Amino acid sequence: LLPLETLNNSYQLSSIPLQLLFYINQFYYIFYFVVTLTMIVYKSHVFSYPDQFLALDLTLLCIMATLEVLRLYLGSRGNLAEDEGPLGLSLAIMIGSIVLSVYFLVWQTYVLKVDVIINSVLLLMYGLESVLQVLTIAAVVG
Repeated sequence: LLPLETLNNSYQLSSIPLQLLFYINQFYYIFYFVVTLTMIVYKSHVFSYPDQFLALDLTLLCIMATLEVLRLYLGSRGNLAEDEGPLGLSLAIMIGSIVLSVYFLVWQTYVLKVDVIINSVLLLMYGLESVLQVLTIAAVVG
């Protein structure tokens, strides 16, 4: 058994709200990916979707999915291990995810209301995660 002084001096530096947000974002991104992929297929059948833009949108969606898996893994691992390295790398990867989300929100060939809604929610989650990540990194470093 540990002495009572040792138990009182141990602090938890990982963020429970951040970990919860990572967990929720895992499921939301699966939903986001499926809806975005479905919308791209729908747009390619309903609208005159140029082939080069269809390939670009599908490629960027796959790159975004890869970045998202890596970002969530590193962020969750860094938070649980109270290690600023993976948390910082996750925060850096988030920049790429944000750019790709803005692409699907503004610059893709056809932007529908569904695209605006799901990308706005994703960007809101990125904003919350980034604030919590910065605070967690500060707590771990400091």
